[in-house]
Amino acid sequence: MKKTILLFLFLFPLYISFSQVIKGNIINDAEQRIPNVNIYLDGTKTGTVSREDGSFTMELPANTTGNLVFQKEHYETFSIHTSQVINKTLKVVLNKTNEIEEIEIIPYTEEAYKNFITYFLDNFIGYDRENVKIKNQRSLKFAYDKKNQTLKVKAPKTLLIENKNLGYEIEYNLITFSADFGAKMVNYTGTSFFKETKSSPKIKLNRMNAYDGSLLHFFRSIYNNKISEAPFIVNHIVKIPNPKYPTDEELKTLKNFIEIAKSTGMRNAPDDILDISQRKNSQKPYALAITKTLIPDSDYVKRSDGKILFSFKDMLQVNYQKYYYELKGKEFLKTKNPVLLSSFLHPEGETFEVSKDGNITTPDLLITEGDFSKNKIENMLPLDYQLGD
Repeated sequence: MKKTILLFLFLFPLYISFSQVIKGNIINDAEQRIPNVNIYLDGTKTGTVSREDGSFTMELPANTTGNLVFQKEHYETFSIHTSQVINKTLKVVLNKTNEIEEIEIIPYTEEAYKNFITYFLDNFIGYDRENVKIKNQRSLKFAYDKKNQTLKVKAPKTLLIENKNLGYEIEYNLITFSADFGAKMVNYTGTSFFKETKSSPKIKLNRMNAYDGSLLHFFRSIYNNKISEAPFIVNHIVKIPNPKYPTDEELKTLKNFIEIAKSTGMRNAPDDILDISQRKNSQKPYALAITKTLIPDSDYVKRSDGKILFSFKDMLQVNYQKYYYELKGKEFLKTKNPVLLSSFLHPEGETFEVSKDGNITTPDLLITEGDFSKNKIENMLPLDYQLGD
């Protein structure tokens, strides 16, 4: 059964206001006020907590946009775009979560947790297990669908992630995490609130290197019309079907044979099946071809009515020569020898609005490959980070 979240929001305009202020009260469906609700601008260090009487006041920097999140354990998380609530008084009604879990066709099991926790951490957190940890990792639940080769992970509680390298503790509300092993695709969505835990020259250095050449850096450069100054080099890419990769009919034949082999205990496969399997594992479905190099941002950015929209056909390759920062005494200096970063962006027909902080609408719909896909939690910076913070 699919859960329904009942949320009510009543807006009362403030007649005189000269700054971005959000205020209001949070109650449950019995009209009881809810204290200690976490209220934060998603992906930033900007947040507050509701008072004992459920009231709250929150000031945002000028021209700040994004999703405002209301989150408390045992209540459904609610988010709303700031454009709908700036300089207004809110009455937010939060519903309690259903304590009885839904019946799942594919159960969440301890065995799935043990088998896939390393895979999950690699794709969600990254590889630095010593310095980047989920403090309440055991609260995660795993479900593996063997037939379809898919993995789902849910977090009943807000994940508390400690990142010693970047000096943050992140409260991460994991909404979805899924992996399709057949298609080799991983997708996850969630909201995050950053708390600065430590600041030192070494941590500042790590943050600068995490930012430089990142997807956050790329979209901020788009917003500020400084792609060529950054400098990012953008090329137009198209997919060309690989004739060596098995056809849909061959893949179906392979799948049918595997199912028959499992049910009958057959061990030896005929040569044609072995050939299909070998080509499936060694070849990629598509080859990538560059059709146009050094394209201007006008090919994929539209600026209209104060909005900056990002969209394009096919794919983009984004290259960046990264000079890592080093700490020399008290100065941050760039190294002399660059490292080439190369990434691919798939829009899947979507149009994304870019904000000044480097965020985009529906970021989970933008597929990334290459170096951009390495920007996992261990390298994630808050959206209100500024170079040198």
